[in-house]
Amino acid sequence: MMFRAMRRVRTVGWTLAVSIGFAGGMCAAMPATAQEAGAQVGADSEAGSAEQLKALRAEVNDRLRRLDAMQRDMAKEEAEFRVLRNKLNRELLSTQRGGADPNAPGGAWADVSSNPMLTQQNNPGEANGPGAGNAATGDQQPAPVGRAPERETRPPEVAQIFEQPGVLTPKGTFILEPSFQFGYSSSNRVALVGYTIIPALLIGLIDVREVKTTTYTETMTVRYGITNRMEVEFRIPYVFSSGQTVSREVLQGTAVDNTFDTRGHGLGDIEMTGRYQINDGSGGWPYFVGWLRFKSRTGKDPFEVVTDCVTRCVSNTTGTGLPLQLPTGSGFYALQPGFTWLFPSDPAVFFGNFSYLHNFQRTNVSRTVLAGGQEFLGTIQPGDIFGFNIGMGLALNDRASFSIGYDQSIVGATKQNGQTIPGSVRTVLGSLIVGYSYRINKRSTLNVTIGAGLTRDTPDLSLTFRLPISF
Repeated sequence: MMFRAMRRVRTVGWTLAVSIGFAGGMCAAMPATAQEAGAQVGADSEAGSAEQLKALRAEVNDRLRRLDAMQRDMAKEEAEFRVLRNKLNRELLSTQRGGADPNAPGGAWADVSSNPMLTQQNNPGEANGPGAGNAATGDQQPAPVGRAPERETRPPEVAQIFEQPGVLTPKGTFILEPSFQFGYSSSNRVALVGYTIIPALLIGLIDVREVKTTTYTETMTVRYGITNRMEVEFRIPYVFSSGQTVSREVLQGTAVDNTFDTRGHGLGDIEMTGRYQINDGSGGWPYFVGWLRFKSRTGKDPFEVVTDCVTRCVSNTTGTGLPLQLPTGSGFYALQPGFTWLFPSDPAVFFGNFSYLHNFQRTNVSRTVLAGGQEFLGTIQPGDIFGFNIGMGLALNDRASFSIGYDQSIVGATKQNGQTIPGSVRTVLGSLIVGYSYRINKRSTLNVTIGAGLTRDTPDLSLTFRLPISF
């Protein structure tokens, strides 16, 4: 037992000694190993931090580049949005002439309601949806609108009240425009031949005449767009006119008024016009359209109709001196250059024309008189005409518009054989014109124009209906 106990003590002691020795060795070796491991870990940590910092810097730079690109895109989108909004404002102000192409840039058929963003921008108080509150207070930023439209190069359209329209026909488009015009004019003439003893007593003859003329003109106009800036136009009129003259002629010893009625109808003077848009209205400039009109003499002229004269009408004593049939044309070729300008100024559009019409003289002219005779007149040179007009157009809604303007023409005196015809003087014609336009559909528009004469020589009333239809 003692032996066994001692052997166990020796075994435990040996085991303890071995354990203590091993632990001591481990402890002795441990400091060197821990330092090396710490140094390794520190090196690895420093290398990893450098790589992470480098990656973070690369990512920040990449995001900055993308942010700069997004800012440039946003600025571009904002500029494009302003262009689109300006275009929309012009569309809302414009009226529709039948020549407007629904698919052409600047066409008058833009559907505003189909774009809620544009509706909110122009009517912030009516915006709907989640961003309506901000839109109403002006805090909402304009959202990107996609690809910007092509820059507007066509002038805005207005209700046509003058003969020369301001907006040209788009390229490849035909415009067929039937129109009807009613005109009425009246004038009074009192001729005194004699002398007075006192202001209340006249010794001599009195010639009193009242002339009333009614004219109906049906015109078919065809326009074609050669390019978006150039068009040609042909006008073919058919004229029906009637006149009534109430008079007491000189040397007629009667106290009863005489009535002289006359009529005339037929083809009028065919016209051809070419127009070209000079600029695109950039830089705050108005739009300018130059044009050139040529008028033929296809209608029956005043020298072809029979006149109630036997001798010269200036000293006629055996006839009325009046035509038995009214002419349907002027009897002279004419060339008229001019230009039209349009200046958009929200919410109105101002426009006008300047023109100069030159009548070509005719030689060896003879007039047909009663009983088949001819009266030789020689060379006739009608007076040239300088004309200008100015107007303003305003859109009432997306279909209707209103225009008002003034038109004036200064007509020179007529000459015969180089001498001014007695009684022929310079004449000033002035009219106040009001026009309305209503878009029926995308291809047709109804225009109504009413004119009132402001001078004695101007027709008292003119009423014109136009219905341009595009194809």
